[in-house]
Amino acid sequence: MISLAFFAPPSAPPAHVVYVKAGHFFEGTGDVWKDNVVLRVEDGKIAQAARAAEMPIPAGAEVVDLSKDYVLPGLIDAHVHLTFRHDHVAPIFQFKDSSASTAIAGVANAKTTLEAGFTTVRDLASAPFVAVDLRDAIDEGLVPGPRIVASGPPLSITGGHGDLNGFAPEVSYRWIPDASEVSVVDGPDAVRHAVRLQMRYRVDVIKILASGGVLSNGDQPGAPQFTPEELRVAAETAHMGGRKIAAHAHGAKSIVDAAEAGIDSIEHASLIDDAGIRAVKAKGTFIVPDMYDGIWLVEHAADVHLPLELLTKAKDVVSKKEGNIRKAIAAGVKVAYGTDAAVYPHGENAKNFRYLVLCGMTPAKAIQSATSQAAELLGRDDVGRLAPGRFADLVAVEKDPLADVTVLEKIPFVMKGGTVVKDTRTSH
Repeated sequence: MISLAFFAPPSAPPAHVVYVKAGHFFEGTGDVWKDNVVLRVEDGKIAQAARAAEMPIPAGAEVVDLSKDYVLPGLIDAHVHLTFRHDHVAPIFQFKDSSASTAIAGVANAKTTLEAGFTTVRDLASAPFVAVDLRDAIDEGLVPGPRIVASGPPLSITGGHGDLNGFAPEVSYRWIPDASEVSVVDGPDAVRHAVRLQMRYRVDVIKILASGGVLSNGDQPGAPQFTPEELRVAAETAHMGGRKIAAHAHGAKSIVDAAEAGIDSIEHASLIDDAGIRAVKAKGTFIVPDMYDGIWLVEHAADVHLPLELLTKAKDVVSKKEGNIRKAIAAGVKVAYGTDAAVYPHGENAKNFRYLVLCGMTPAKAIQSATSQAAELLGRDDVGRLAPGRFADLVAVEKDPLADVTVLEKIPFVMKGGTVVKDTRTSH
């Protein structure tokens, strides 16, 4: 008789266990530190988190000693463009950058972003569908980088922020798949079809350009683009497919229209007014207020050869944005951290924190916007907090960021999935 043991599946290998000793611990919620906390990490995820006195570390265990440091969750940037370059922001680079060149840039920028302490990002626009491929390459371990929630190219109206404006009629620009199907669309039916096509190409999130923008020819940031019906169809179709949807919306009316349509987040929100604040609060819509990028762009316009039309728009938006965002924060709107990285150099993502604090957020609230709040927006229950069941994505700094949030601009220690990817601390 043949033993059934012969057919038994092989036993699973033992879990890889790492203990992390945190001198000062910020879980991702609240506004105070817990001292002397130990995390037990199994196969890249947090299995336990407890005071050191309650979790003795076994002799011979693998230990990451952060007992002199301030430990907090890996940061989340909910608005980046990993495949774009800050020195290629002028529209002419649509003709110069191939999908291959943007992919190569994405590999470099992903590593830089991860080492800056951002272990998860939401990439809100790339050539079709480079961000999706970069996400998969990182997940497979082919290249280093943050976890990516990936969109495809943003949806634009004809002549809008995402279209090719201001060139001769003979000039065309071809994307594969064709932009007329996945990006530049008019009318509810075309919008619905484009969202479905993008889901076919495995995007995680949809982006729609509800208003005009800064870095494009021939449109104005405050001008509405898609109609309320088109926005509603986009949101309904995305949600039916299990995806969230983000709306680029500088303009006051577009913010209201997008919130009332059921859009999940308002990107930029530069010209938000009282009606917009009421709308996003009523719907529970997040705003994602990038501040640093516009300031950087105006200061470095000559360095990146920014055309006068675009510089004029950037100055106008920057001059109005701080007061509007300050008012929205004071009103208690939901805020997720996002920077529009690629408008400024990748790796400087944490410089947005100081501007959120200047707009009225406490350092703790600003950090929550980049941890637990951003995770809520992304619909991720595996990142954003240092809690059991979540990835062991964490950063450590040597000074208290709740006292001075700019400490996060130079993060010396980064762990992703229980693996140390950077450690330049001076105190260990």
